Amino acid sequence: MSRPRNQVGTRAAARANGWCGGRFRCVLAITAALFLLMVLAGAPPDTAWAQPASPPGGAGAQSTGGFPSNLTETRHDPEIWRILRQGGRGHTAIPDRKAGVLIQASGQWWREFREDLLPRYGIWGLSGICALLALFFMLRGRIRIEAGFSGRAVLRFRPFERFAHWLVAVSFIVLAVTGLNILYGRDVLKPLLGHNAFTEVTAYGKWLHDFTGYSFIVGLVLILLLWVRDNMPSRHDLIWLARGGGLFSGGVHPPARRFNAGQKMIFWFVILAGASVSFSGICLIFPFTFTPFSDTFAGLNLLGFTLPTDLSAVQEMQLLHAWHAVLGIIMIIVIIAHIYLGSIGMEGAYDAMAWGDVDENWAREHHPLWAAELDLKMPREESNLSE
Repeated sequence: MSRPRNQVGTRAAARANGWCGGRFRCVLAITAALFLLMVLAGAPPDTAWAQPASPPGGAGAQSTGGFPSNLTETRHDPEIWRILRQGGRGHTAIPDRKAGVLIQASGQWWREFREDLLPRYGIWGLSGICALLALFFMLRGRIRIEAGFSGRAVLRFRPFERFAHWLVAVSFIVLAVTGLNILYGRDVLKPLLGHNAFTEVTAYGKWLHDFTGYSFIVGLVLILLLWVRDNMPSRHDLIWLARGGGLFSGGVHPPARRFNAGQKMIFWFVILAGASVSFSGICLIFPFTFTPFSDTFAGLNLLGFTLPTDLSAVQEMQLLHAWHAVLGIIMIIVIIAHIYLGSIGMEGAYDAMAWGDVDENWAREHHPLWAAELDLKMPREESNLSE
């Protein structure tokens, strides 16, 4: 006896719906179970799922902000973002503990300084000194030997002294050029050379910058040992400074021994600034090794200052980079003025470091006390310096 067609279709649909519904629920349950197992398997063994990261060394917030005690209850709270923005540090399983800081807030200051403030003020300083020297040359002209060349040479620097000077000079020029390329090369050289060539030039320049720093340090030590005695301050330096060294008007020859007050200022600036920029460079070559700013701030706090002494390793590197770059630009500005006066700015000055000798009249006009100490009545060597 056959069943009604509509009844057969209804029962078949009912069986199909019931099987599919049950199978769907079964698959859903299996999927949920597998997902839960994967989550539990992926959780750290010493923490529960979604448990907050804790600062190293125990629970509680650090001075820069710590995570709340229960992240599951406050994971949508803006307080979490505030803590992260303030440099809150959590737990990390890898050896690099710096990775526990998700957001390093001081990095934003460093990036703004590196990308905006440093190049902007640096180009102002470099352009400013060039403009001032050009204006000085237009108004004063080249400082001539008023009595003219005598043709008699006076020994000023021995060969080893000139070697030490040029070791510092050449090393500094290499450091300055490669350092300026790191700072401005992307905007100046890259459009001219292209990406690939600029990358090669900068890579070799960085290598040259690092290793030339050691020859610069050796040169600093040599000139310190050779000239420290002659560069000690004296009462004559005050007179030289009061008269402007005779740089701004003719006929003025203030007293000076082997080195005048201006040269002494350059000498001590190069020694002190060079030592500081060299040390900061070594700290950058060997990152996360030294803590000069934390140690310096701790010493200054003994004098009544309230400087931070709990700087992170990354903050130390950022401050070292800023100090190294700023001091390097200041040194370049000062040395540009020194090069100008030692070459086109003053007649006869370049001969001292080029050949070691200077004209007798040059010595009498610019270093009269030193010239008086020499036996100029019997010239050491005859030379035609006027050519």
